[in-house]
Amino acid sequence: MTDATTNQAIFKDHDADRRVRTKWWASRIAIYGALITWTVICLFPIFWTITTSFKLAPDVMKGNLIPWVDFTPRWKGWESIGISPRLIGEVSTVREEFLKRFWNSAVISVSASLLAVILGSLAAYGLSRFNYRFGFMRNSDISFFFLSQMILPPVVLALPFLVLYKSLALLDSRIGLILLYTLMVLPIVIWIMRDQFQGIPIELEEAALVDGLGIWGAFIQIVLPIALPGMVAAFILSLVLCWNEYFFAALLTATNATTLPVMVASQTGSQGINWWSMAALSSAAILPLVFVAIFLEKYIIKGMAAGAVK
Repeated sequence: MTDATTNQAIFKDHDADRRVRTKWWASRIAIYGALITWTVICLFPIFWTITTSFKLAPDVMKGNLIPWVDFTPRWKGWESIGISPRLIGEVSTVREEFLKRFWNSAVISVSASLLAVILGSLAAYGLSRFNYRFGFMRNSDISFFFLSQMILPPVVLALPFLVLYKSLALLDSRIGLILLYTLMVLPIVIWIMRDQFQGIPIELEEAALVDGLGIWGAFIQIVLPIALPGMVAAFILSLVLCWNEYFFAALLTATNATTLPVMVASQTGSQGINWWSMAALSSAAILPLVFVAIFLEKYIIKGMAAGAVK
């Protein structure tokens, strides 16, 4: 018997080993196949929106999907909002209107998210470190009360806020939407940050107090740096919710403080929906959030994973 035959006989895989390997590969193929399928399902609306912004009316009506195969891309959708290679150097009223709405969305969303993270972090820190009692309510009840505000349908608050903002002269103003959006996302920030602070050992703060730091000093110098990924994740979630909010923006604004979602929804007329214009506006509204998510990806992962293992 030759050496090759001997080695083959010695190192021959057993049938049980082959079955295990086959099952392993089958499970991997099934898992990655499911993940790829889900990725395609999630990304298809974005792909459809971006490609629609480069279509003409017949291409939209026919449902053509693949650029340079089903249709030839055109800049019609981007020209309708004044953003195209042909119009980029010219004065465009439509582009000025789009930039105004974009700026309103950016200022309102970022300001409301920052304010919600600051107030929510302070409230969450208090709920995680101190014991409160309001009648029958304890810390857990108070936390659930904040979260339960998300259950209330926005339409229920439409008339009260409309009357209140009219009496306070806050209609069609950025500050009005900033305050409202802060209240809207504050419960989520409190819920996220409370879990973040509970995952931080209290012994670190006690050691800081022994070293001479006060409560505020320990909070700012010890707790906040550790909880920063969670704060960034809460900020991004708040930013997405504020950026995409439509109901109150359409109800409480008219001209000065109108945001992008209202402008997107207004792309309808007597002749139907301008799908190319709506798709271009939607694409322009999506891209900033994509860049923010890419830039702060590591903080999102850290913030979502923090507190998972204690």
